[in-house]
Amino acid sequence: MADVNLAQVEKAYGTIKILHGIDLDIKSGEFIVFVGPSGCGKSTLLRSIAGLEEITGGTLKIAGEVVNDVPPSKRGIAMVFQSYALYPHMTVYDNMAFGMRIARESREEIDRRVKNAAEILQLTKYLDRLPKAMSGGQRQRVAIGRAIVRNPKVFLFDEPLSNLDAALRVATRIEIAKLKESMPDTTMIYVTHDQVEAMTLADRIVVLKEGRVEQIGSPMELYKHPGNLFVAQFIGSPAMNILPAKVEKAGAATTVSHIGGRRAEVPIATPADAAGSAVSFGVRPEDLFVATGDGYLFEGPVDYIEQLGEVQLVYVDIGRADQPLTAKLPGGAEVKRGDIIRLDARPGDLHLFDGDGRSYAVSRAMAEAA
Repeated sequence: MADVNLAQVEKAYGTIKILHGIDLDIKSGEFIVFVGPSGCGKSTLLRSIAGLEEITGGTLKIAGEVVNDVPPSKRGIAMVFQSYALYPHMTVYDNMAFGMRIARESREEIDRRVKNAAEILQLTKYLDRLPKAMSGGQRQRVAIGRAIVRNPKVFLFDEPLSNLDAALRVATRIEIAKLKESMPDTTMIYVTHDQVEAMTLADRIVVLKEGRVEQIGSPMELYKHPGNLFVAQFIGSPAMNILPAKVEKAGAATTVSHIGGRRAEVPIATPADAAGSAVSFGVRPEDLFVATGDGYLFEGPVDYIEQLGEVQLVYVDIGRADQPLTAKLPGGAEVKRGDIIRLDARPGDLHLFDGDGRSYAVSRAMAEAA
């Protein structure tokens, strides 16, 4: 069991800073996922925890021990990379056992751990095979098994499914979820750009942008209560619709006006001095529905439809030159291109962000908690 604690961790290459004072406490047994756009520093942060990158500031602890200057082999971690990095001339058994043999573990202990890991990962019948005779998903499970047999304090996964096709990604993601269930006391840190992986695997998600932590929370916390515009549009697919708006009435509940002069009553408190200010008004595509009465938020012609079977993505021209409004409607909804459609949402599904992009609701909740 091992906590991982980062206090003001920085990483720079010369004058170029990659990580800017990362503060993060990971509890023993947690499954933490780092997400963010390409170049945000998530893989650098993972490699810094592993010791493959030397941090240039701050303190990094694993199981209470400061490991800033501890080499990777002494940190009690095991890492699974994008590439399987298996020895092609060795059997599955030998690939999994190799590190233990180098560490001079007994033959009995090697055999016990390899067979136990193979059983967990459903690899028992493949132990005598060479990697070339296995699928990509099976090879990745071998790479994971090689990490398991080391009995690490912490597992690190660096986009382990990115080289697999869609079907194998789903199957291997399920295997990783089952692996975590079978090892509840093991700390796991996982890097991905895939939101589905993050939402389905994580106990908590760390959203990164330009080397800084934007928000930390459970998948549903980030989905339901994004702390700022970046998180709101990064978490969720399709992305949240964001529209410029003006506060008409501030207070315990807020009235805003947006595109087309429509008004919306938002059950989110804003300070009195917010009246008249420019804000951002957000609603997720899946929270929109076709309005049947006179009350509605948006109206416009259907510009384009993507039919996905169970659901359809309907793009509506509401008068914004830059982009249409996106609605995720049931696949059976009778909507055609060119139709004039009215859309509404429940007040509790609306989001409001101040001029600096911060969520009014989350900022207020944090202030009250403090």
